[in-house]
Formats: sequence, C-alpha cells, structure tokens
Amino acid sequence: MPKKPSKSPAGKGQKTAARKPARVAAKRPTAASVDLSQERIIRALETIATHLAARGKPTAEPESFRRADAFVWHPDGRLAAVPRVSRVELFLLKGVERMRDILMENTERFANGLPANNALLWGARGMGKSSLVKAAHASINADRKASDKLKLIEIHREDIESLPALMEQLRASSFRFIVFCDDLSFDGNDASYKSLKAVLEGGIEGRPENVILYATSNRRHLLAREMIENERSTAINPGEAVEEKVSLSDRFGLWLGFHRCSQDEYLAMVRGYCGHFGIKVEDEALEREALEWSTTRGSRSGRVAWQFVQELAGRLGVKLTAK
Repeated sequence: MPKKPSKSPAGKGQKTAARKPARVAAKRPTAASVDLSQERIIRALETIATHLAARGKPTAEPESFRRADAFVWHPDGRLAAVPRVSRVELFLLKGVERMRDILMENTERFANGLPANNALLWGARGMGKSSLVKAAHASINADRKASDKLKLIEIHREDIESLPALMEQLRASSFRFIVFCDDLSFDGNDASYKSLKAVLEGGIEGRPENVILYATSNRRHLLAREMIENERSTAINPGEAVEEKVSLSDRFGLWLGFHRCSQDEYLAMVRGYCGHFGIKVEDEALEREALEWSTTRGSRSGRVAWQFVQELAGRLGVKLTAK
C-alpha cells in the first residue's frame, strides 16, 4: 500500500517562518503612536509639576488677613474671607452662663498673648456650642483696634487632614487665630484624627503660639462607640488601642459640657429673643405657644427657641433686626 508523502520539516519551517513576520509586524508600535504616548506623558508631568508648585506656595499673604476678621479654610490652600459672620449676641445665649464665662476668660487670655488651652465644647444638640464660639470671638474683638483683633478661621470636618498646611500658613503671621471646627467627630476607619492629634500636641513643630483650636462635638471623646468597641475587639492589646483613640480628646485642655436646658431656661431664651428683636406678645400667650412648639419638636434647646421665634416673627410680620 503506497505511503502518503510526509511533510518535510523544511516545509513546516518555511510556513512558520512565513507567519512570524506578520505577527511581529502587528505588535510593533508605529511612529505615530509612540509620539502620541510621549506627548501624553509630557502633558501629565507638566500638570503634576504645576500642581506641586501651586501647593508649595502659600496662597494667603499676611496682608490678606486685614481684609476681614473671619475666614473659611479650603484644602487647596485658600482662605476665603467672610465679611459677615452668622452669629447671635453673647447676652442672648441663656442657660450656658458658666461655660460662657470660662470660654470668654480663656479666649481673652489668648488674645492678650497669655497661655490658653484648646477647647472642646461637647454635649447636647442645639445648646449654643458653635454660637458661643462665634459670639466670644465677636465680643473679644469689640473694643480692640484692627491690628490686635483675633481672626476666626473655620475648617470643615472633612478637611481636617489639611490642618497641618493651615498651621504652616498661620505660623508666620503677626495676628492671633482661633481655628474652629464645628461638629467634629470620627467614624469607621477614618484615620484623619491623627493629623489633629499631631497639631494639638505631640508633633515636632506643635501648635503655633499664635493659634488656638476650638471644636464642638456631640461626643465627649469625638469617636463613635462602635468605633471604640471595634478597636477593643480586634487589637492585640485592647487597652492600648482604645487609649490611642480616646487620647484625642485629652489633647484639648479645656472641656466644656453642654446639657439639655430646663423649661425655665428655654422660656428665658424665647423671651430674650423677643425682647431683643422687638416682638410684642402677651407673656401668657408667648409661654403657651413656646411650650407647645417645643413639645412638637420633642426637645428644648436654644435652637428650638430660635426656630420658634423665627416662626412667631414671620407670622406677626416682624423682621429679625435688633431694636
């Protein structure tokens, strides 16, 4: 039986050799694609260099602090002036007299160049924690000449990681600053609290002598209970892990606790606002409506009192401008 002619190795080799150049040619980049890739890389490097150069330069010159007494910090290095601060007068804050006096004394010492503590105002919602900080700042500045006035800088909770950059800008200024963070707290795996700890105490540079930090929070230790419990359950040494996080609050030398107000204090807040803004209502009717309002809100606080006064003023056609 005749055998089928076998394929010679040479023939197989020739076919393989014929196919290889085609595959290699398909993978080889063209000159146009190489030029395009290089151009993209150059543009990306130029963009990175521009951003690094911008971040390396302080955007707030010393003279800019003379424009206003209050600013809002942005993490890109910008300080936005606030021409008119949303605040209430210090004497209108009822039920917090002890905390008011302590914070005022601490702030005045700092304004006069004397040692003072960072302050944490913690406790019940709506009891005037942030209002007290803004009112204390305005009260201290009332009788000071322009060159001696305190500057209030608000930093948002989500921008805490940029706090060291803010400190660097303020360190060289001749002004004195209150850096204020409202509703400060940390949840989950948020590690930005470490930036705050380093600035408060413990960093090599530490807090500049012309800066003090005031923060408000509903939590005494700034951390959610589940966050602390999680650290305790997963750490090799639970005590040390919890201590690491709880020690954040210890960096504030001054703790001021705010608690729910009594009915008498709540009514005193309402009457104080009505007297200040010239809202004339018979006292018995005012008390009855104010208590009904607080019952529908489920709480008594300075915020609830202010919301009731706004409702009352709107209903009576009274503008909320001081008399």
